[in-house]
Amino acid sequence: MLVKYRKDYEKVAMGLLSFIPDFKDLSHLKTEMQWYQATDDHQLLLWRKADGDFSGVIGIEIGSDFVLVRHDSLSPEDRTTANQGQMLDELATLYPTKRVMGTLEMAPIIGEWERNRDKQRTTNHN
Repeated sequence: MLVKYRKDYEKVAMGLLSFIPDFKDLSHLKTEMQWYQATDDHQLLLWRKADGDFSGVIGIEIGSDFVLVRHDSLSPEDRTTANQGQMLDELATLYPTKRVMGTLEMAPIIGEWERNRDKQRTTNHN
């Protein structure tokens, strides 16, 4: 389940984001956290597994007809294509009228997710 970032989730969010190589540097990580908190169009969403533990984070920028995925990160033990796909499915459900897109870095992951989702829809309709 995706949960909107709150200040009391800061350490968890920073811990999950620190798995991304660009955010190994604490000052860069703090700058990114401030960027997400600067406006409602920038959001961090934490992903909670069924057991209640947070194990993922996704950073988005919301446009008029799209949601741009800037970052996603899962804890090492939960870093699977299935979990990543579930996070993106939940994101698409949160914003049903917007297209989920990715930055250049995220585009291959989003593309793979879209292909898998299209296959599932085709399989389910036959």
